[in-house]
Amino acid sequence: MTPTRDLRLEWTTGSAIVSLGLLLVTAVLCWTAWRRSGYRASIGLLEAARLSLVGLAALLLNQPEWVEEFRPEEQPTIAVLWDGSPSMDTRDATPIDADAPATRKERIAPWLDPNMWKPLDDRLRVAIEPFAAEADPPASDLHEPLDRVRERHKGLRGVVLLSDGDWNDGPPPVEAAVRLRQRGVPVFVVPVGSRSRLPDLELLSLDAPTFGVAGKPVRIPFTIESSLPRDTLASVVLRDSSGGEVVKEITIHAMGRTSDAIVWTSPAQGDYVLSLSVPRHADEAIAGNNELAAPIAVRDEKLRVLVVESQPRWEYRYLRNALSRDPGVDVACLLFHPGLNKAGGGNADYIARFPESLDALSVFDVVFLGDVGVEPNQLTAEQCRLVRGLVEHQASGLVLMPGILGKQMTLLDTELGDVYPVVLDPAQPSGWGARTPGHFELTEFGQRSLLTKLADTQDDNMDIWQSLPGFQWYAPVIRAKAGSDVLCVHKDAVNEFGRLPLLVTRTLGAGKVLFMGTDGAWRWRKGVEDKYHYRFWGQVVRWMAYSRNMAKGETMRLYYSPDQPRLRQNVTLRVNAMEPGGEPLAKGDITARVTAPSGKVDTIRFRADGDEWGSYVAAFLTREPGKHDLRLNCGQTGATLDASFFVQGTASERAGRPARPEVLEEIARVTEGAVLDAAETDGVLRRLASLPDPPSTIRRLPLWSHPATAALFVGFLCAFWVGRKAAGLI
Repeated sequence: MTPTRDLRLEWTTGSAIVSLGLLLVTAVLCWTAWRRSGYRASIGLLEAARLSLVGLAALLLNQPEWVEEFRPEEQPTIAVLWDGSPSMDTRDATPIDADAPATRKERIAPWLDPNMWKPLDDRLRVAIEPFAAEADPPASDLHEPLDRVRERHKGLRGVVLLSDGDWNDGPPPVEAAVRLRQRGVPVFVVPVGSRSRLPDLELLSLDAPTFGVAGKPVRIPFTIESSLPRDTLASVVLRDSSGGEVVKEITIHAMGRTSDAIVWTSPAQGDYVLSLSVPRHADEAIAGNNELAAPIAVRDEKLRVLVVESQPRWEYRYLRNALSRDPGVDVACLLFHPGLNKAGGGNADYIARFPESLDALSVFDVVFLGDVGVEPNQLTAEQCRLVRGLVEHQASGLVLMPGILGKQMTLLDTELGDVYPVVLDPAQPSGWGARTPGHFELTEFGQRSLLTKLADTQDDNMDIWQSLPGFQWYAPVIRAKAGSDVLCVHKDAVNEFGRLPLLVTRTLGAGKVLFMGTDGAWRWRKGVEDKYHYRFWGQVVRWMAYSRNMAKGETMRLYYSPDQPRLRQNVTLRVNAMEPGGEPLAKGDITARVTAPSGKVDTIRFRADGDEWGSYVAAFLTREPGKHDLRLNCGQTGATLDASFFVQGTASERAGRPARPEVLEEIARVTEGAVLDAAETDGVLRRLASLPDPPSTIRRLPLWSHPATAALFVGFLCAFWVGRKAAGLI
């Protein structure tokens, strides 16, 4: 920059009149004093000094400033930002010459040609820059490019924004627009795309369960959204990775959502990927969103379940029957009932004592603890420690089912105390009873949970839970602990923390914990027999045992949570590693290579989390939907384990969504820019050519208030008074 320097006075009419009047009066008085002295030279010098001091004061009264103006030498810059996100591939833009609609990217293609901007070369430098083209994961962030363009280009005079306005990531773009307004940089927006949605059939969800039993049918709900003007009859097709196929005829309602379910039976044990597709309609503009996939693990082996109870209350009896009659469950019961000659009366489902060793306990996938506690002839503190380790390090499930005896309160003083997902009231160990039955009410989280899914659709599921028979006893719960997930609350009972939580889950290390705050689930059989009671407990057992059967090798076992990870969610990966002889591996070097659907590879390293159990943990952030392949490697033993997990959801940025020109219009309004038509390229050139030059940078030094000026003035006063004394006037 070339600077221009000069002295400027910030005077007003009043300050000028006062200054001139002061100078004139002082000059007359000085002349009079000199004449009276007989024109002595010393007096003349003193009066000249007096006049100079007054003149300096008059000058300071008009606020003199030393001004340096720096004019930029480089050319001003116009930044042309164009949206490269996947939504710009939507074919709904107004055609230029062709008969068919163009994609949004094709519509802005003329603006990306450097030759278009050549008429501005004499005054402006044009920088054409894409944004959101290589985002990981694909997303539209309008805030980031508008905010960073100020830093990349110092002589920025304006911004041309080519986009459909569909932002789904980052802060609101208007925040960046405000900062551009403060810098005096207008944004000229060029919106492309249609405000209304194209005719389309979109498969929104495929709610496949995470597990199934070989040979048993599985109901798989799905939802389709239609923007077609008429109802459509379609044949949806469900294919599995083994080549099986199921077809179902459904009617897709116009301009709305249609929910249905399809029944699939697994051919054999194994891990499958189910793919549901909807045929393309003749009027449909987008065919890329007509298919979804989801994994399901089919197991043939039985799940090992341990049920521990003090007395055979009704809840225990019906729970035992439900588990014993489930072909996929192998149940073992331990009943601490006084006066029994044989454990459980000698039934084959009963065991004589609690598993004493770690190896004996680790065979169980799920442990139910009923109304039992730490006391003679029941549980010990060491057994409680083993149960906690089984859940935390070996991914077993723990179901806590307190009862009216209140014996579970003694577990709070053991290592199981921290496991509870709720806070219990020690002043009321036997809980609360009432003559009027209480009822469950699903929370928002409970409406989406697999545990509480008693019907295929969410509306039907809500109706079933509202119609279930009530309970007449509930546990003394105060509140849910932080980090827990509340599925159901008491419909009526409340305290200072809100409605009392009755069905609560939490994750503990690799495993899961479920708290059941009533003993009235057996009443659900009223009028419908086993329909809801058996389904609920069957889902509980399989959901809690699912992690233990995700991936197993000879010396390694992998678990991950959540079992249905969503897009942009942290997945916790846990590994149990063993020596070749079967002992837990301590201080192992465990790594994993995760390959995303796009082929991108991430390497993660595990850290030790419990040497007694050979447990290791790591975390992975999901960025893409679909199947992720994972290969584990143990540096000490050389063992490897191949596994995979499936990330649910769809990419937040995809083609087919309506354009949002109102977002761009707000940006233009805030920055005092303009909204331009994509076809009017000549108009934008004229607008940009008429932009004023960048403002100069001005640096001001206020002399009237500078310390050096004050020092100079005081110095002159001192010299003047010294001169008066030397002249004999003092």
